[in-house]
Amino acid sequence: MSNKKNTAKSRSWTGKIIRILWIALFAGLFGFAIFVWSVSVDFLGLYGDLPDFKALENPENELASELYSADGVLLGKYYRENRSPVTYNELSKNLINALIATEDIRFEDHSGIDPKGLARVLFKTILMGQSSAGGGSTLSQQTAKNLFKTRGEASQGTLSSVPGLRMLIIKTKEWIVATQLEKAYTKDEILTMYLNTSEFGSNAFGIKTAAKTFFNKDPKDLNIQESAVLVGLFKAPTYYSPVYNPDNSTRRRNTVLGQMRKYEFLTETQYDSISQLPIELDYNVESHNRGLATYFREIVKSDLIKWTKENLKADGKPYDLYGDGLRIYTTIDSRLQKYAEESVDEHMRELQAKFVSELRGREPWIDSNGRVIPNFMETMIKRTEAYRVLVNKYGADSDSVEIKLNEKKKMKVFSWEEGEIDTVMSSMDSLRYYKTFLQAGFVSMDPHTGHIKAWVGGLNHKYFKYDHVREGRRQPGSTFKPFVYAAAIENGYSPCYTVVDQPVEINIPGQPTWSPSNADGKFTYEKMTIRQAMAQSINSITAYMMKQISPEVVVETAHRLGITSDLDPVPALALGTSDVSILEMAGSMSTFANKGEHIKPYYIDRIEDKNGNVLHQFPARKSPAMSEEDAYLMLHMLQGGFEERGGTSQGVPMHLREGNELGGKTGTTQNASDGWYIGLSKDLVSGVWVGGDDRAIHFRSWISGQGARTARPIWVKYMTKVYEDPTLGISKGAFEKPERPLSVELDCEEYQIQTDEYTDFDYDQRNNDF
Repeated sequence: MSNKKNTAKSRSWTGKIIRILWIALFAGLFGFAIFVWSVSVDFLGLYGDLPDFKALENPENELASELYSADGVLLGKYYRENRSPVTYNELSKNLINALIATEDIRFEDHSGIDPKGLARVLFKTILMGQSSAGGGSTLSQQTAKNLFKTRGEASQGTLSSVPGLRMLIIKTKEWIVATQLEKAYTKDEILTMYLNTSEFGSNAFGIKTAAKTFFNKDPKDLNIQESAVLVGLFKAPTYYSPVYNPDNSTRRRNTVLGQMRKYEFLTETQYDSISQLPIELDYNVESHNRGLATYFREIVKSDLIKWTKENLKADGKPYDLYGDGLRIYTTIDSRLQKYAEESVDEHMRELQAKFVSELRGREPWIDSNGRVIPNFMETMIKRTEAYRVLVNKYGADSDSVEIKLNEKKKMKVFSWEEGEIDTVMSSMDSLRYYKTFLQAGFVSMDPHTGHIKAWVGGLNHKYFKYDHVREGRRQPGSTFKPFVYAAAIENGYSPCYTVVDQPVEINIPGQPTWSPSNADGKFTYEKMTIRQAMAQSINSITAYMMKQISPEVVVETAHRLGITSDLDPVPALALGTSDVSILEMAGSMSTFANKGEHIKPYYIDRIEDKNGNVLHQFPARKSPAMSEEDAYLMLHMLQGGFEERGGTSQGVPMHLREGNELGGKTGTTQNASDGWYIGLSKDLVSGVWVGGDDRAIHFRSWISGQGARTARPIWVKYMTKVYEDPTLGISKGAFEKPERPLSVELDCEEYQIQTDEYTDFDYDQRNNDF
């Protein structure tokens, strides 16, 4: 009897326990459902926001803006996160297989949440206490995490600060968003979004950048082992980096390969073979200091930032250069840019060696009398950021400033011979070292379109940031003389007009008499045409023409032709005493090669959004500057440097000159601190400047520092490379003549016969006052 009572009692307790368990289960499920609902609506702001449906349909993700050359080559990017998207069709099947095998083998079967995977994790974590059981996250959940930053502080609510509850809320959000993503996108789209939004380390965000960074490949070209290496990085980009932790990376790669074997994406033979291979990288982290057109990219960036502030998107917000994925198409030709950079590099290596040899250990900063400038370095250091930082920290009068400036420390420095050098220098040593380098700038443009085709702002953008094409302005010396002669041509003077090479005095009230000497300090007292005079760069005859037409007329002419800098209307302007940029000089000289029409040089063709819609098309800015005949006469004048006896372009090799019409003008400032050359062909006008960072830094010998030796060789090397490349479509040939017959006689013998009947030039007997 008692046994029956005990049995009944036991059954009663069992029933109660079962009922309690069922009630607990249903209560738990109901409570969890309420919890999920409250998270989805962010009840009372306790959990933090979730993206709305519109955001899910159009997820925002920072994309790098890309800068392209005219021939379709990617020149560089502007980004906070270096990321460029790809489509599913641009992915390697090896990559897809490696990803699914390692991260989510049931990806094609679930709807954002994998019940089996979740159960496995709960069982191993809770019941078996395995901390390595994994997180059970599907690719859809990981995509949600990447896209909407579910783990960032901005997504957290009040309850997120409760220990243990934060991760549950985060996981719940990712489940919710994952299921919504599954409804809005196909499996292929979700997988592509995941690869586009993941971080791979080494400043690589997204699979396209990662493939380029580690293997210099497009994602579609990745082989099995490369795909395995990149998929392995998802677990911990730094710890499994093939660059910094190659052993870890190899083990992780083989784990991925093992998963591919397990799920039959690889055969046993393939696994055995590939897992034994070393990881072969072609590693190249993108940097603003590397690649083509580094100086140009910085110049364009400043223009683009200004453009983004002045132009708004449809929602009224300004564009974001670093996150909106803009595509900027420039006028640069990557092949011409490459030849320009090679030419500057090749010549400046040689020139620097000559410069150092001439110095023979002496300081390069000298005055007009060749004497070393006292306290030069002490003055220069005060212009540096290092000096300003130390003054702010210790005070201007503190001895600590000088001590710190002379304190040795490890650093890398630029060298022509060895590239980067690891060394030990103080700030003063470093400044002294860099001040001994000669600098250069080069620009080349199509005179008929105004398109800039090549831009080299300096020697090395990492170590020398200053751009010498647009930002740098220096005295052009004799390179300015064509503007004097252009004014003369427009005022009726013929290229055959003759002047005597003799001293010229120009007096202006209240100023000393100006009487320039020639470069060699001598006068021939012989008649020569103004074409011969410009070809030989005779100062006296240029001064004479300046006196004839006045500085004001020359200034007006130069500005009309394209010079934008302020010019002092003084007689000495004839010899290039006002500072200008190489960009201005090339742009204005292009007017001669473009039949007298000036086109303002430009380098951005158009800006598109990430979908390829044109946001802004940049038109050419044209203006008539001089008559077609006068422009052609100036080309004839500039050809004189190649054709006249003693012309300053006579040193250009014959392989460039044969079967070709070229124009050119050298320039050298008085102490040889600036060497210039402007070269013209029917297709390209290019400008070169070479000199020291400071005007006091220059060759001690004027002969060594003249533009024909410092600047012209860069143009020669560049044009040689250009003509050797048939793919460019740039050929030798004659300048285009005006359609109408010339009204000016270019045969100077015939011209003299005609003019001698009316005039007979003699020495300048007039009053030399204006």
